[in-house]
Amino acid sequence: MSQLPNCPKCGSEYTYEDGNLYICPECANEWSQDASSSESSDTLVVKDANGTILQDGDDVTVIKDLKVKGSSSGIKVGTKIKGIRLVEGNDGHNIDCKVTGVGAIKLKQEFVKKS
Repeated sequence: MSQLPNCPKCGSEYTYEDGNLYICPECANEWSQDASSSESSDTLVVKDANGTILQDGDDVTVIKDLKVKGSSSGIKVGTKIKGIRLVEGNDGHNIDCKVTGVGAIKLKQEFVKKS
């Protein structure tokens, strides 16, 4: 039995073939069998604290009180953040957003959940 590739979008191992396409049943992603593996490694996959895949423009909720460097206030649990942007963060800060009362900030994915 041949080993099918994991989904390049969500990383699921439950992919299946349909003609000359691979299909992921978890996120409904479809890609051709001719797609090179180097293309799939360039895709940024960011998951929240519950394992849900985040995308640009999603709304998230903070699940832990966060201290903000250079500010006396922080971000409280339950703060809703609208319209996030996913960025490549070498230090784990993969979410770029604007928080009311704080301003533009980068967050780690393990401190938010999708709303």
